[in-house]
Amino acid sequence: MKKEESHYFSEFPDAKFKLHTIPVSLRKHLYIFRATPGVFSFKKLDLGTKILIENMVFPKNRENFLDLGCGYGPIGIVIAYELSQANVYFIDINKRAVWCTRENIKSNLSDELKRVKVLQGNYFDPLKGKKIRFDGIYMNPPMRAGRVEFLKIFDDISYFLNTKGFFQFVIKRKMGAEFILQSLRRRNSEDIIDIICKRSGYWVFNYVRTN
Repeated sequence: MKKEESHYFSEFPDAKFKLHTIPVSLRKHLYIFRATPGVFSFKKLDLGTKILIENMVFPKNRENFLDLGCGYGPIGIVIAYELSQANVYFIDINKRAVWCTRENIKSNLSDELKRVKVLQGNYFDPLKGKKIRFDGIYMNPPMRAGRVEFLKIFDDISYFLNTKGFFQFVIKRKMGAEFILQSLRRRNSEDIIDIICKRSGYWVFNYVRTN
């Protein structure tokens, strides 16, 4: 088996299955997540994801949201809890992460199952050919897969993000936050790209599609 196949951003991570319980307070609410080896940050919620969640902004009067590269689902679960009428989609390439997400939805959003949908696949692939568009997309991207790989997401953003929709994501400064900011400003000059938070070496980006 190739080494990269054991990464959390691969479809079939090579790791023994063992459940870990992760209690964490986010936006003044206690969540209990469960995760396994082979899923990103399976022992505790990573700081970048926590900073993103605590600083997420939601478009007003919107209804469709996406947790892209959801891992075990904390970002999307918080969105679904905070926005009681929203439809929330979760996507991850990692089949073990998808399983964890479904279990965490059951335990944290027991009355909200009709509003959420969990899909397995690479980035937007599970949505291609469908008419769904999002008002907000949120992500802690796997930057170890590379900056160029992350920037490929923006090839699809104009299709899947509604006009004036938000794409919010977090990147560690030393993992290329400045590079990503300058790259996006060059290639998406008509859209709005802001940094809404800098904390503990992480930058939270807010990208707004304007047309």
